[in-house]
Amino acid sequence: MSHAPDSFNSRRTLSVGGKDYVYYDLKEAEKNGLQGVARLPFSLKVLLENLLRNEDDRTVKADDIRALARWIEDKGSAGHEIAYRPARVLMQDFTGVPAVVDLAAMRDATRALGADPKKVNPLVPVDLVIDHSVMVDYFGQKDSFTKNVDAEYGRNGERYTFLRWGSEAFENFRVVPPGTGICHQVNLEYLAQTVWTRDENGETVAYPDTLVGTDSHTTMVNGLSVLGWGVGGIEAEAAMLGQPISMLIPEVIGFRMEGKLPEGTTATDLVLTVTEMLRRRGVVGKFVEFFGPGLSNLTLEDQATIANMAPEYGATCGFFPIDKDTIAYLEATGRDKDRIALVEAYAKAQGMYREDGTPDPVFTDTLELDLSTVVPSLAGPKRPQDRVALTEAATKFVDALAEIKGGRKKSETPQSTADSRYMDEGAVPPNTTPGDVRHAVEGADHGLADGDVVIAAITSCTNTSNPNVLVAAGLVARKAHEKGLKVKPWVKTSLAPGSQVVTEYLDKADLQKDLDALGFNLVGYGCTTCIGNSGPLPEPISEAITQNDLVACSVLSGNRNFEGRVNPDVRANYLASPPLVVAYALAGSMFVDITKEPLGQDQDGNDVYLKDIWPTTQEIAEIVRKTVTRDMFENRYADVFKGDEHWQKIEVSGGLTYDWDDRSTYVQNPPYFEGMKQEPEAVQDVKDARILGLFKDSITTDHISPAGSIKKDGPAGDYLVSHQVRPVDFNSYGARRGNHEVMMRGTFANIRIKNEMVPGVEGGVTCHQPSGAQMPIYDAAMKYKDEGVPLVIFAGKEYGTGSSRDWAAKGTVLLGVRAVIAESFERIHRSNLVGMGVVPFVFAEEGTSWQSLGIKGDEKVTIDGLTELKPRQILEARIEASDGSVQTVKIQARIDTLDELEYYRNGGILHYVLRRLAA
Repeated sequence: MSHAPDSFNSRRTLSVGGKDYVYYDLKEAEKNGLQGVARLPFSLKVLLENLLRNEDDRTVKADDIRALARWIEDKGSAGHEIAYRPARVLMQDFTGVPAVVDLAAMRDATRALGADPKKVNPLVPVDLVIDHSVMVDYFGQKDSFTKNVDAEYGRNGERYTFLRWGSEAFENFRVVPPGTGICHQVNLEYLAQTVWTRDENGETVAYPDTLVGTDSHTTMVNGLSVLGWGVGGIEAEAAMLGQPISMLIPEVIGFRMEGKLPEGTTATDLVLTVTEMLRRRGVVGKFVEFFGPGLSNLTLEDQATIANMAPEYGATCGFFPIDKDTIAYLEATGRDKDRIALVEAYAKAQGMYREDGTPDPVFTDTLELDLSTVVPSLAGPKRPQDRVALTEAATKFVDALAEIKGGRKKSETPQSTADSRYMDEGAVPPNTTPGDVRHAVEGADHGLADGDVVIAAITSCTNTSNPNVLVAAGLVARKAHEKGLKVKPWVKTSLAPGSQVVTEYLDKADLQKDLDALGFNLVGYGCTTCIGNSGPLPEPISEAITQNDLVACSVLSGNRNFEGRVNPDVRANYLASPPLVVAYALAGSMFVDITKEPLGQDQDGNDVYLKDIWPTTQEIAEIVRKTVTRDMFENRYADVFKGDEHWQKIEVSGGLTYDWDDRSTYVQNPPYFEGMKQEPEAVQDVKDARILGLFKDSITTDHISPAGSIKKDGPAGDYLVSHQVRPVDFNSYGARRGNHEVMMRGTFANIRIKNEMVPGVEGGVTCHQPSGAQMPIYDAAMKYKDEGVPLVIFAGKEYGTGSSRDWAAKGTVLLGVRAVIAESFERIHRSNLVGMGVVPFVFAEEGTSWQSLGIKGDEKVTIDGLTELKPRQILEARIEASDGSVQTVKIQARIDTLDELEYYRNGGILHYVLRRLAA
């Protein structure tokens, strides 16, 4: 039997439990020429095995393998390009629907090119988990969950019909129906295997479980020693169609942990501390790997919590090696006994198993944290890395409020207690602090003030994978309930766990009834508040906020708190642990210093403080030990692909190709492949382009392509109204990602985005040139398209931070943008722009920015040299001002690899793959 090249003679057989597995042995490869690889970081051992197994002398050559082995000498500075092939792909429905739309469109296009549409199928296993479509319309009631599920199916019928078609039409493609859980938690608890197997030519090959996902929090599974990270939907589609992911061998930052967390702190406090440290260190484009004796004092769920937030600290991944806790977790969550035995034997055979006393790997650089120094924390009001110690939260909010309101003078620390702010008062004393001034709420016996917490949400994959913090939240609720405390009446409360197992253990511990008593009823299983699916606030609350220009707050246990993301009425958002979410719901205001001021009064009128209701680590551990059991996981995941009666009732039409419905406002055949020929046309230089937007630092993919609610008065709202959709049925941008007409109108339409061409204006507005007319960005782009004028965008640092949103790139190209020139890019968005045929450029000289060049937005921009472009080439942009003066600036193309150059020349990665399939 012939095999691919095996230059380092590493192919061996491993016998486990009477079964033989073929594997690529790193220890043998070390003996046969790859000296020193035993000291590689564990995450790079996974990459090395991937290259050894996939060596084909075309995409992976022996020299690529040697380059990775040389990492020990140069610690990642070589930046050699490699082709990486993940074992599988994970999708959620927001990003999954457009991927399946593209697959369906590719089947149509393959037929148009005279080839067989059957060729278009995922070549690696793909799991799509429907978790992003549930919204918190109903809350604080026993039947909230049932009502939200009914509303979800009512809103998303067209999308779900399409996904059911996809699950039947494509091979190697499975769909986990709505109401099951968050994709990352379903991945952690069920899909991930730590070691993957595949049958090949009558043999079973064993290799590390690896994946890419269309959600940036795919990294959560790094806690289970599965190497995976978020990619744009565009890269994920290429991976599932058999294209290797082109990447540079990364630097690996080692994060050493020692000691253990002090009493009263949680995994959330730890992850916010880690996020702050790593953001400060700067790890964009790098791997982070955790090591040191402190790992033995963390649960696997704690590790998953830290790994989950890799996008927030900016790293590609946050990897934890296999150890006894990995094996214990696989057993506890009902994994197959043979698989568990294979994981342990394989990891030990490969030198991928960590024990106390294992020598530390070699790293590019290291950071260190003594876990005993971690303190209770929040992060906010608008970035996950902006950690605030709980003891300083009230004081720091005064400064945050002044900044949000627009540079008011720093206020004094508020002295008043929670109760004085609860009552609706008349005259305002002259020495009041912010938060004392309360405004009437129609039909209510309470007022509303700056700093009031109007959303308290236990939500998101970060924390709802972790029984310790959820049980802690339940215990805080129990103790508060026993003392007669109530949540403030203006707070919208919700509990959206990441899997059904959570409900089972909260019920078994009898904690759900206490959470229910405080309004934290189950609202759904899925991503809710964290992605803008918090649902509307009660109308009187919303009106009071809008009419009085109040800075209302949310406290959520999620991972994202960017501006305009959680809810359009809420301008300050704080990430916190689930028990702190409950505490702030009781306090009702960010101005309450919950470490010193009472949360409320008990039945006898005595003040109740946070310390009175905070559980001990031992209390939490005892309940987790008693209630979280293997059979829960086995039962809940036994029929994971079956779905409820809603899902089973969906009727599917269409066969090999999809039967598109022109009237659908959810799913449309995108225009990417219109008029496409078998051979790509030559690339054109950018001549006399106009500037569509001038943006400052930290423009997120949320700013570029919002996932939240659709405004009535804007291009996307106009489109839906013209298609007889009532505003109440608009749903969210995320839910309508399968329709390019909505999404391109929503590009740059975030309510909080600031285009500096129109200073002082928030929202997606620009100035059309040379007319100078102010209009929505979409309208201007269409006007330029009619005039045959190409477009460019200028931006600051970290352009495209945040979720791996493919529509941030797809929308950009559909608006006619040829290039984005920024000071720096977040990793995924840079790669997505290339994947859609847009060139990302950075200023080649340190310190250059559009501000330093004096660009106003009325200039014309010409970029020559694109026809002969090479990876990372430096070109010149010629900028002509409206007065005729000209300046040139050096810019570097961030098309980093030869594969990316091929995608660009083809007009995008999908065109490249499609041409190869059709040929």
